[in-house]
Amino acid sequence: MSYFHNIHFTLEEANNKLDNIKPEIEEMMSLKRKLDKKGFDVYSHSYLGGSGPNGKGAFPDEMELLVGILKGLNDDGVMIKDIENGLVDFPHIRNNGEEVYLCWKYGESDINWWHTLPDGFSGRRVISEL
Repeated sequence: MSYFHNIHFTLEEANNKLDNIKPEIEEMMSLKRKLDKKGFDVYSHSYLGGSGPNGKGAFPDEMELLVGILKGLNDDGVMIKDIENGLVDFPHIRNNGEEVYLCWKYGESDINWWHTLPDGFSGRRVISEL
């Protein structure tokens, strides 16, 4: 069977990974807030209204740090779905062979939700239904 993702996590592995990356998630959210205050849109990679500081490189330092965090997490198989709210998915294979996401949002203690690939956050189901 072929899957969309190359890296998959068990629930235990995802929760352990989550414990290790929570500081990075917090830093990612903080960097996003700092960039917002500077008027830099992380999604379009530009300053709002075309303004911005002269003499700087293409991106603010905070953007470079943010990209580094996102790349590192992505390389580890962790999917950041929302930078601002700290929404994270971990690819997982259910017992029936279906590829799904274990879903966590900043502020939740552990991973208590999952959803199918097409459903997204709005289709979250409790982990007991996994």
